[in-house]
Amino acid sequence: MAQINYPYIPSYITVHLGPPGSNAENVTVPFTDYIKNVASSELYPTWPESALRANIYAIITYALNRIYTEHYRSQGYDFDITSSTQYDQAFVKNRDIFENISRIVDDIFNNYVVRQGNIEPFFTQFCNGTTVTCPGLSQWGTVTLANQGLTPYEILQYYYGDNINIVQNAPVMDVQETYPGTPLQIGDAGNDVKILQTQLNRITQNYPAIPTIEDVDGIFGVSTQNAVRKFQEIFNLPQTGVVDKSTWYKIKRYYNGVKQLGELLSEGVTAEEAEVPFGRTLSRGDQGTPVRIIQYYLNVIGYFNPDLDLLPIDGVFGAGTENAVKAFQSFYGLPADGVVGRNTWNRMETIYQQIIDSLAPGYSGSKAKLYPGYYLTPGMENDDVRDLQTYLALIGRYYAQMPEIPVTGYFGSQTENAVRTFQQLFGLPVNGVVGPITWNTIAQQYDFLVQSEQ
Repeated sequence: MAQINYPYIPSYITVHLGPPGSNAENVTVPFTDYIKNVASSELYPTWPESALRANIYAIITYALNRIYTEHYRSQGYDFDITSSTQYDQAFVKNRDIFENISRIVDDIFNNYVVRQGNIEPFFTQFCNGTTVTCPGLSQWGTVTLANQGLTPYEILQYYYGDNINIVQNAPVMDVQETYPGTPLQIGDAGNDVKILQTQLNRITQNYPAIPTIEDVDGIFGVSTQNAVRKFQEIFNLPQTGVVDKSTWYKIKRYYNGVKQLGELLSEGVTAEEAEVPFGRTLSRGDQGTPVRIIQYYLNVIGYFNPDLDLLPIDGVFGAGTENAVKAFQSFYGLPADGVVGRNTWNRMETIYQQIIDSLAPGYSGSKAKLYPGYYLTPGMENDDVRDLQTYLALIGRYYAQMPEIPVTGYFGSQTENAVRTFQQLFGLPVNGVVGPITWNTIAQQYDFLVQSEQ
């Protein structure tokens, strides 16, 4: 089942103590301390509690919107928000915090405002309502409404409309920049690719010269590569088809812009748009294809590293898989918590690829090669596709349901149909692309048949 990439509350936030582009200091503080500081700088502690709570909801949500959209980081800055009220909200380093404001923040710091039907923290624009007015919330106006008996939610509805909700008890996690840490390119797969595809397809509506990606499936195929190249051409980036950090954040910035995520009239992000193939982490109790992929990588790495044990590829993240993950993490210098998050996943893929790259030509003899380390998709043309076709052609001689395919090195419709048929025959997800589990199953069948012929 697909997971939803919901926003979360960061443990820390980095504040630039001045306008963007200025030479001011950056400070990193706990998120709750930041909210208490801003609220103590913007609000009067003598205001009615309903007014204070409504304002603090707005302050929290505004900050989360800046973080979720990576408003500043997507422009190349190394901070999340500024202390300039011209651009953001007031923050005064080392200021005293009002006791009642501190209590309210502790109570609601992991709640935030959303538009109904959307998941991103809403851009809760606000101003003081006296010396400065704006289309959003009036801070002094909330006092009048609170004195009239309105609840915090009703006050927020008064300014932002009836179609808002308050998300409660959102999880708290360490903030990571959305850039995956390594460039994305053809053959890659996962949550980051799905996010990339979704953003490019939305940008295409405003920039129709960028081709629409046919399958938004989290697999970086030829269609995704073509869309990336055209985006890079339009926005004056090197036309590599590879998504490095500069391309990633340029895409992020234009996606935010066309959807107006940093404005009151935001188009919003729906849960469907935020679907990703995998959860943020995989841990004990999880099941399915993602777990099988982890087990496959760990087995191959363990075959070449005698310090690591092998385990069955059964798609169940039980005690054995947890122990194998911990052993991998410990050996390669990661926190040994037995949970596969982004850092563990990236390290696993890197070590696997290093093993594949170090193998001598012809190492496999008459047997099928190991999975080449990237997804094979329609439109590709290389020796790995040729090997895949060789394996499928032999398997097809023993299974009447399998269509005959030529061994050309080009992944066309005939090869895709053969892959789909194989996946259906062997109980694999039928998508016509060859990832580690499909490749490994094909390899096992090919090796068995070769051995039986000898």
